[in-house]
Amino acid sequence: MTIQQMHHVSVVVDDLDEAVAFFTQLGMDLEGTSPIEGPSVDRLNGIEDIRVDIAMMRTPDGQGRLELTKFHHPEAVVADPGNPPPNTLGLRSVMFAVDDIDDSLARLRAVGAQLVGELTQYEDSYRLCYVRGPAGIIVALAEELG
Repeated sequence: MTIQQMHHVSVVVDDLDEAVAFFTQLGMDLEGTSPIEGPSVDRLNGIEDIRVDIAMMRTPDGQGRLELTKFHHPEAVVADPGNPPPNTLGLRSVMFAVDDIDDSLARLRAVGAQLVGELTQYEDSYRLCYVRGPAGIIVALAEELG
């Protein structure tokens, strides 16, 4: 048996509207929102009385999905440090291919994103950067050259 496909990546955020605005500026589409709670959710997560709101974002090609989750109960836990550096163990970043990295950066900066390092060029292949997104996650952007 093999994997059929990757369904989505989930990110816990502290401000759902801010996170939706960030990923909308990046070019993703809001697929829908929903409150999630109940005994099966509690059992799945191993936490009692979970109440969350989610927003499902979709890439324009329909292949990539990102679930943004806002915990109402219990409250979300902040990792130490709050904005981990790129060499922290665990999920490092989520990368998106973009048509125009300069335009993408301008739109993301308008909603509070900041570069982690610098916008760089890798050989003659890509222009790349990391930006700090909602809840401190690192979002990688890549513009293919050529």
